[in-house]
Amino acid sequence: MPDPDRLQTLLDVIPDVRDGLTRTERIVLYVLRETQRERNGRNVPTAMLYGRVLEYVDMSEAELHLYLDRLGVKGDGL
Repeated sequence: MPDPDRLQTLLDVIPDVRDGLTRTERIVLYVLRETQRERNGRNVPTAMLYGRVLEYVDMSEAELHLYLDRLGVKGDGL
């Protein structure tokens, strides 16, 4: 019988057949969208996004930046 933790880890990194997003990518995009709604469409500071994503997924700040780059999420450079 497979280890449940190992199975969950595997499921977190395998892209979904419907859209190619992993569970973690989907969470990052969901949290970003919800936070933008709360801020009336304004940009979301990365530190704020990171704190909120940590409520769902354990990752480093560097990992979040990798996900944001992969998803094409860019800041305004300010």
